[in-house]
Amino acid sequence: MDPRSVGIVKAQSAHFAEPFTFRSGRTIPHFELAYETYGRLNAAGSNAVLVCHALNASHHVAGVYEDDATDVGWWDNMVGPGKPLDTDRFFVVGVNNLGGCFGSTGPKHVNPATGQPYGADFPVVTVEDWVNAQARLADHLGIRRFAAVMGGSLGAMQALQWAVAYPERIAHALVIASTPRLSAQNIAFNEVARQAIITDPDFHGGHYYRHGVVPVRGLKVARMIGHITYLSDDVMAEKFGRDLRDGLKYGYGTEFQIESYLRHQGEKFSGYFDANTYLLITKALDYFDPAAACSGDLVAALRPAAGVKFLVVSFTTDWRFSPARSREIVDALTANRADVSYAEIDAPHGHDEFLLEDARYHALARAYYNAIAEGL
Repeated sequence: MDPRSVGIVKAQSAHFAEPFTFRSGRTIPHFELAYETYGRLNAAGSNAVLVCHALNASHHVAGVYEDDATDVGWWDNMVGPGKPLDTDRFFVVGVNNLGGCFGSTGPKHVNPATGQPYGADFPVVTVEDWVNAQARLADHLGIRRFAAVMGGSLGAMQALQWAVAYPERIAHALVIASTPRLSAQNIAFNEVARQAIITDPDFHGGHYYRHGVVPVRGLKVARMIGHITYLSDDVMAEKFGRDLRDGLKYGYGTEFQIESYLRHQGEKFSGYFDANTYLLITKALDYFDPAAACSGDLVAALRPAAGVKFLVVSFTTDWRFSPARSREIVDALTANRADVSYAEIDAPHGHDEFLLEDARYHALARAYYNAIAEGL
């Protein structure tokens, strides 16, 4: 085990007996959120950091489970003793969002009104819904104000939404590899992935649980489509090029190494992720657009966040959420005279770079958190 790991961790669950109303107007009578914590909350309650997850991640941010030492947290290289987000100094909270498939209330859970799993009847969720539910979890944990809220990609959208919706409850927002709204191209990728799932014969209108099946074929294709967008062309060329596995076969099997890799990723994903959750999360991505409520004016939309301090980070080879999109956020914050630092890191791995242990990126995060700790 990495000596800087938080070590063995245990998932927890918070039950909320009060109804939750979604942005769509739909309501569920009660819900649960799965979460994990690392480090200790100080006496003043001022050192808490919320880590928000992206599409296929969960509350398991760091460490390992006692019964499975191979199940390492998805951001373990970022969070732990002596790591950029140092758990010797900060109390870190990871949460599985509403609609998720790793313990929080979602499509696989029983709908009290029917006695059957929610399935496709689970309310459509938005980033705003997730942040509102996370605020309830903060209340449950006795956290009045986060020292920081941090996330990459979809997680960064949540950090930005925290700064807009609850500026009094957050001191810093770390917005990494993100965008203020999806482009038409990004929405298109998400729709193709959703159609792969919805048109799978085993989908059954989202109620496949009742039939004892999983729309595996659709999930595989959805993951393959998504995974292509997470990698840069240079990395694909370097790792796979046009290399063949075993010569040309003149057929439709896995002849090229990149084909084999994508099929492996699809197989693995379909074994642990829920199809309905995939649909919900990609729709949440599509819907996120803070400026929409302000007639498209991002400066006006981010005005409530002016008192929050920001670190915005982008990566040069990220073509899914390009640096230009991060600069839109920076420009809007600057127009509001917010305290914002921006870094555009020349790194090769595309959108997935935010998950990797790039030395410059980690040094930047470490320095930023050091400054937060010194100000506590």
